Amino acid sequence: MENGETTAQAACRETLEEAGADVAVDAPFAMVNIPHINQVHLFYRGKLRTPEILAGEESLEVRLIPPNEIPWHDLAFRSVSLCLERYLVDRESRRYAFHEAVLAPLQPT
Repeated sequence: MENGETTAQAACRETLEEAGADVAVDAPFAMVNIPHINQVHLFYRGKLRTPEILAGEESLEVRLIPPNEIPWHDLAFRSVSLCLERYLVDRESRRYAFHEAVLAPLQPT
């Protein structure tokens, strides 16, 4: 977040910066606490205002894909995987809830 912006404004700005997507926020969707790295990730549901998307300075590639093509093993953040999993379940039931989770450190293998 930047000084003086709300979390919803930050979500819209970050989406525009990272995916070139102009979005309208619907509602908060998930909050993922990651205490071992002193972070909280907040996710919103939203809609594209326009169909245009493009890679920004922080993204190599941006594209819209159907759920069956999500590259689960290539996702950079566990919080994103967790949020997407819950979103797909909610979408299937057409009932969207607010989700809260805590991610523990990964255990060495």
